[in-house]
Amino acid sequence: MKSTKLFTKFFESEKAGGILLVFITIISLLLANSVWQKEYIEFWHQPVGSHSLVDWINDGLMAIFFLLIGLELEREVYLGELSSIKNAALPVIAAFGGMLIPAGIFLWLNFGTATQSGAGIPMATDIAFAIGILSLLGSRVPTSLKVFLTALAVIDDLGAIVVIAIFYTKTIAFTNVLIALGIWVILLLLNRMKVRNLIPYLVGGVAMWYFMLNSGIHATITGVLVAFAIPFGNGNKKSTSYILQNILHIPVAFFILPLFALANTCIPIGAHLGNGLTHVNSLGIILGLVFGKPLGIWLFSFIGVGLGLCTLPNDLKWKNIIGAGFLGGIGFTMSIFITLLAFENHEVINNSKIAILVASLIAGSIGFVVLKQSFKK
Repeated sequence: MKSTKLFTKFFESEKAGGILLVFITIISLLLANSVWQKEYIEFWHQPVGSHSLVDWINDGLMAIFFLLIGLELEREVYLGELSSIKNAALPVIAAFGGMLIPAGIFLWLNFGTATQSGAGIPMATDIAFAIGILSLLGSRVPTSLKVFLTALAVIDDLGAIVVIAIFYTKTIAFTNVLIALGIWVILLLLNRMKVRNLIPYLVGGVAMWYFMLNSGIHATITGVLVAFAIPFGNGNKKSTSYILQNILHIPVAFFILPLFALANTCIPIGAHLGNGLTHVNSLGIILGLVFGKPLGIWLFSFIGVGLGLCTLPNDLKWKNIIGAGFLGGIGFTMSIFITLLAFENHEVINNSKIAILVASLIAGSIGFVVLKQSFKK
């Protein structure tokens, strides 16, 4: 597994962004449990036009985050770790295990209950947080492990997007869906006509987002679809895709994701915290992220290598994969995002968010310790 300049730049921006998210989350939790609790929570839920401020962040700004994810996925497919079966096999197989086992654990505890719709919550990996923790280990981390974890997280996000599209879409306004898809077809035609100017793609993307927002399908899906309509060319620095990806890295890592964290972690932690964490929903999230993720990632990787479907890089050991698996248990952004789609009950949402934070802290800490020990000579 080799590293490209764009991958290195992506890793560095995600690393700094992950560290920033840690501080942002701590600040938000402190404010939400301070004397300013009421004002702080009301600020994020104040109406701005037809939606609340937090809704605009989750439905609007996060579409830009998904646009960046789509562009990164497109690059991986054309030039990166997903460009050949040999390179893609290990992180793809690992990602499937890291999604199926946590979902299975959650459903084992929640099937037939009012919270079974939360099965998608422990399936997700937060790229920024996972890479941020990995970066704390410094230069001792092999490039192959950085690439493995990044590719794993990108595939994981794609899986989360598919889950959102299939399982978290309730009622569909088909006219708006058809208009949105019609706009997407026009963008694809512009691509085929070799139109390289970004403006028509961005304008079309906004229009497509509007109709998707009013269709019943979550509007953030627009970001991924638009990404694959934007011309990739040969992927060099002059390509439209590269230019937009380069533009988006900083605002996504240092503005959009921190804003999402602030708006969605303003959680009042009451006296009934213990009861909330022992509910089957919270237990499913915690067990899924802390145990399901590393088990699924390691087990599927081990089976894949054993069957000859993929190979383990020469500079990696199985304990490195286990450590990376625990970092995969840092759900945060995507897990919280799916929580908001899965539930409507405010108390269940808050308990789920707390469970995600607790699980991510535990999984991240174990992953850091395991990897630190694994790199000792």
